[in-house]
Amino acid sequence: MDHETIEPIITTNHKKEVMMHNEFTAIIERDESWFIGYCPEIPGANGQGITEEECKSNLADAITLILQDRREDALREISSSAQTRLMVVEA
Repeated sequence: MDHETIEPIITTNHKKEVMMHNEFTAIIERDESWFIGYCPEIPGANGQGITEEECKSNLADAITLILQDRREDALREISSSAQTRLMVVEA
């Protein structure tokens, strides 16, 4: 299987800039004159483009926006007495 790394994204975690490295599967298919892509690990992450590079770039943008939105939603639910820590998981 051919793997390609999507560029790392920068997110804000409680006033602290954090560079996160994530790797996801990108499924890219040709549909006549368009390239259509999606990420099975991130429901709703889709991209398209006239070129494969444009499709991958749009898919990376979609993944970034979805993860930022989910992170912000989760942080809104945290009580003021809770402690937040950055956790790094290496697989």
